[in-house]
Amino acid sequence: MTVTSNRRTEPPRHRAAARDHRRRRGRRRGRGRGIRVGLAVCLALLVLAAGGAGWLYLKLDGDISTFDSGGLSDNRPEAGSSKGENVLVIGSDTRTGGNEALGGGDKDDVGRSDTAFLLHVYADHRHAIAVSIPRDTLVTIPPCKLPDGSWTKAQPDTMFNAAYSVGQTAKGNPACTQNTVEQLTGLRVDHTVVVDFKGFARLTDVVGGVKVCLPQDVYANDLNPHLTAPGKLLFHKGEQTVAGQKALDYVRIRHGIGDGSDIGRIKRQQAFVASLLKEVKSKGLTPTRLLPLAEAATKSLTVDPGLGSADKLMSFAMSLKDIDLHNTKFVTLPWRYEGSRVAIVQPDADALWAALRDDRTIDGKNAGGKKTGASGSGASASPTPVSGEGIDVAVYNGTSVAGLAARAAAALTADGFTVTGTATASAQDHTTTLVEYGPGLEDRARTVAAAFPGAELQSVTGSGISVVLGQSYADSPAATASASPAPTAVPSEVADGARSADDNPCSNLTYG
Repeated sequence: MTVTSNRRTEPPRHRAAARDHRRRRGRRRGRGRGIRVGLAVCLALLVLAAGGAGWLYLKLDGDISTFDSGGLSDNRPEAGSSKGENVLVIGSDTRTGGNEALGGGDKDDVGRSDTAFLLHVYADHRHAIAVSIPRDTLVTIPPCKLPDGSWTKAQPDTMFNAAYSVGQTAKGNPACTQNTVEQLTGLRVDHTVVVDFKGFARLTDVVGGVKVCLPQDVYANDLNPHLTAPGKLLFHKGEQTVAGQKALDYVRIRHGIGDGSDIGRIKRQQAFVASLLKEVKSKGLTPTRLLPLAEAATKSLTVDPGLGSADKLMSFAMSLKDIDLHNTKFVTLPWRYEGSRVAIVQPDADALWAALRDDRTIDGKNAGGKKTGASGSGASASPTPVSGEGIDVAVYNGTSVAGLAARAAAALTADGFTVTGTATASAQDHTTTLVEYGPGLEDRARTVAAAFPGAELQSVTGSGISVVLGQSYADSPAATASASPAPTAVPSEVADGARSADDNPCSNLTYG
């Protein structure tokens, strides 16, 4: 849907509805809340690999759990649909393995996930961005596999976090969440990582705690709103270091800060992961601390089979070694309230996914790892790119294929041409692409035609050069490759709310 309202404005009646809904759900579900630590887990493994601890591979292999990839959809985005690598990180409040004692709810309840982000590692391996997906976001959950081997029907207008609970098992359904993210984004998820409470708490202990910041004192009933009195002081106002259970409590706080929304908690959890990244990168861990760090990392994970061994995890971790903290960004999927639920704001969300697909950073820079044309977009009008430097051209769509002129314009720009404008031609029945040129411009027109194999040249009395696209171009691989024109940057609403991993922990903590 296309939304024009400001996503940062929540009407009072919506706040009340959201608060009542969250309270009702809290009584049903217990205290479980997911954790955002996948980036830090990967960095922990990176530290281990950098320390030359290959002798731990065999031991760590036994600690890693995998989920059944048979639940992944057959209707997935094509491999290579994104230049970089996409990793889905799910925070699980699983009720098994001792997690219930740390706030994971009743052990007989079903596995749930209230937090998830898609980590995009750019192809240059120097930038990364984590996109948080609010748990109450209304999406279509595609068909997912049940424990008995059958598949569900698609579930439109369903909360995103419901995907993880499809099948009602204690361990959850990460494959269904991955299917949902792929359908939502159009990006292929290369790997999925699930992190649980117990391993998270251990990891924060091993690194010696994580610096966090709170805008006010926090009491027991801020963590559990069902308490009738404030209870004991859990956190004092300002910056402090937390680990273990205290770290879990921090990332779960919602009701006592800001407007009490899950969106505000997302911002604080992003700040927490940023601080955890700093700790892992700055510790200079000794060999005696590598083993507990590695054990904490691997024991906290359930991963797809593609990461199901220590050497595969190490290899992935090594691919992150050159990513600077400042170039690690955290954003939230463009959203707005729809009653007590969250709706996706379009076209902002699609522009964000397009930016990731094209390896564009938060400020629109090309992070594809290599130069792919004058603008770095990676799209080219011709299988053999030509140099259009200094050549102006107008583009007209001579077919009924929507958006064809915009695609060709993006591809021409990638080849260095200056596109002066796009429009629909007077007739939409052209079968062959036509390049029209005015007096003295034949040589330049031939350069333009070289970008459209099979195009015909035609001299006209008017000035300038124009391309009238025919069906031959619409059917060509070049048109398909440029179907998503490269964005110059992610939407400003997204970029303005971004956090860098090196930001001060006390900055930009709450929503509302």
